[in-house]
Amino acid sequence: MRIELEKRAGVSRLFTFLSPLLALVLTLLVGAVMFAMLGKNPAHALYAFFVEPLLEVWSLHELAIKAAPLILIGVGLSICYRSNNWNIGAEGQFTIGAITGSILPVLYPDWHSPLLLPLMLVMGALGGALYAGIPALLKTKFNTNEILVSLMLVYVAQLFLDWLTRGIWRDPGGYNFPQTKPFNDSAVLPEMLASGRAHWGFVFAIVAAIALWFMMRHMLKGFEVTVLGQSARAGRFAGFSSSRMVWFSLLLSGALAGLAGISEASGSIGHLQPSISPGYGFTAIIVAFLGRLNPLGIILSGLVLALTYLGGEAAQLSIGVSDKVTRVFQGLMLFFVLSCDTLIFYRIKVVFAGKAHHKQGAA
Repeated sequence: MRIELEKRAGVSRLFTFLSPLLALVLTLLVGAVMFAMLGKNPAHALYAFFVEPLLEVWSLHELAIKAAPLILIGVGLSICYRSNNWNIGAEGQFTIGAITGSILPVLYPDWHSPLLLPLMLVMGALGGALYAGIPALLKTKFNTNEILVSLMLVYVAQLFLDWLTRGIWRDPGGYNFPQTKPFNDSAVLPEMLASGRAHWGFVFAIVAAIALWFMMRHMLKGFEVTVLGQSARAGRFAGFSSSRMVWFSLLLSGALAGLAGISEASGSIGHLQPSISPGYGFTAIIVAFLGRLNPLGIILSGLVLALTYLGGEAAQLSIGVSDKVTRVFQGLMLFFVLSCDTLIFYRIKVVFAGKAHHKQGAA
């Protein structure tokens, strides 16, 4: 006996639209049960997690800060996944982008120039793209698995950042704390509004989402991404190159992850330290799928997942739960998104060995 998945024909667009909403509802229901098992009032806990962070202006700014890297990374990953290239290493590309973008303010801390910040952003994007180019090169030249390569490179990048901030880039006047010198004013990404800390990284994310939505909907490159993602053979008949698409999708997603990394280091932290991300690169995978791999949908899903970070911090203070609750909610959301999509788009079939052999013999 074995279980098979058979693709359903003619799935309604309504169910396709409702799938992520159903996943969100199921996440909230299971989360309520989890809080009850922890001895917390489920209604109060969910209120603290999902509503309380939206009631103050400063917390809305914090929401934008956390949503910016999720949206930037998520829209890049959506192009990879729609082209059937599975970049799982955006966290490493985020880290390398932060490192390469910080070279100028760390090595030349007294350089003040209007060119400094634009150069940092470009260098961050290039660093992320080049790091994503490693799995692209290995896949196109040696047919390696980009999932494993990109994932393993995450830990290389994190260890490299740790070595830099504890070693040659450590601030000599920082009382032995593992961090670089603070960036000077010319190297800090400015705030959008005077009412809070939200910086221009959020604007970069929205612009990137709109630009990639336009590409996917109105440009030949978007059509190429879709065709090669659905059928590489059909794409070759149309004159499209699978290897060039590997390079395009991975370099693009790496560049956006690198831009997110230097935006976080410059706009939110103001220096480099061993840990600069709570896992944005991995959470952005959930963001991409929750947004249906649509760049505009990813804006909304990025805000939702950013709320889990912010709500987790609020819930720790108001109801006294562990910071691991945030990870649980994010994991539940990914599980239910994939489960709902599977049950909506596929039919589960149980095939018995005897019947299978009988059918083969008849054929």
